[in-house]
Amino acid sequence: MRIADLEWMQVGRWWYLLVHTEEGITGLGEGGVHGYPEAIGGIMDAWKPYLLGKDPLQIEHHWQFLYRNSHFRGAVIGSALSALDIALWDIAGKHFEAPAWQLLGGKCRDKVRLYIHVGGESPDALAADAKRAVDDGFTAVRFTPFPRNYTRMRYAELLEAILTRVAAVRDTVGNGVDLCVEIHRRMDPHHAAGLAYELAKFRPYFLEDPLLPDSVQRMGDLQRSINVPIATGERLHTIFEFNELLAAGGCRFIRPDVCLCGGLTHSKKIAAIAEAYHVGVIPHNPLSPVSTAACVQLDACIPNFALQEYTGEDRPPKSDVLKQPLVREGGYILVPDRPGIGVELNMEVARAYPPQAKEIRTPLHEDGSVADA
Repeated sequence: MRIADLEWMQVGRWWYLLVHTEEGITGLGEGGVHGYPEAIGGIMDAWKPYLLGKDPLQIEHHWQFLYRNSHFRGAVIGSALSALDIALWDIAGKHFEAPAWQLLGGKCRDKVRLYIHVGGESPDALAADAKRAVDDGFTAVRFTPFPRNYTRMRYAELLEAILTRVAAVRDTVGNGVDLCVEIHRRMDPHHAAGLAYELAKFRPYFLEDPLLPDSVQRMGDLQRSINVPIATGERLHTIFEFNELLAAGGCRFIRPDVCLCGGLTHSKKIAAIAEAYHVGVIPHNPLSPVSTAACVQLDACIPNFALQEYTGEDRPPKSDVLKQPLVREGGYILVPDRPGIGVELNMEVARAYPPQAKEIRTPLHEDGSVADA
């Protein structure tokens, strides 16, 4: 079997890769630089001459060759590798008539527990949206408790606003639902520690990205100083970065993005490193149902899976972009038995959504300096 052609497209803000083989098998992958997806195409242009005519089943070899052939690495390289790797696993599964999870070691579970994003401008609106999610069967909800004008608030005022929102959700959904509190890298270490101390009484399942991920040492200092689990890692790209984060004691959950950190091949290795630290895996997934399908293949075959990020794929256009979506039952996705990653693009729908350019904006403090989005 040989690679005959590579085709890619941007659908809205999603970036898809189709790897066609001479035997007629096509693999589907997604790249995860969702801020600048058009950049991935430049990498694929450079890689295409190498890939044409190659055996698509030599997945690890191609991964290593393309990762190590240049001096330069990072998010765009990681996204291109991820899209390619996912597509090659999709081809392998179709070739061997098996799900990717079967080729990756077999199932550890039959269904994958989800958390869904909820939101609302006021505490009451946020709590009401969380209740709607719980009524729909979800047992974990994720939200950002920051008010819209957070960059112009004093610390005590901001803390009170955050606590009021988290309290409203907890009071509404009760203790039978896990709360995933997204900080979005908006705090410095000492103020994040103060917030974690106050939030502990609501028993959050995790605090997501309390700090910028620029220093694993500072993240480790923070995790050791608080009794709330930190979840982080969505901006990391390699086993080496994740290993340093884990060695620094920087979190209790890692958040690899399968479409950013090297696809299924590399994500499985990252999960294995986390397993050695007794750290759970909560894959990052702000993208399309193709990303979700890839995540579910990983979730199915690792023992330390904890939760899967889910962004409401029952609503268009996400519900329409696949020929046959994965099956959600309440707060779970059933692990599919279909070959490869288990999904196919609906090309007619995909082509109906033109590329969307990223709006260049970020919040500012009241003195005009740049805040962290």
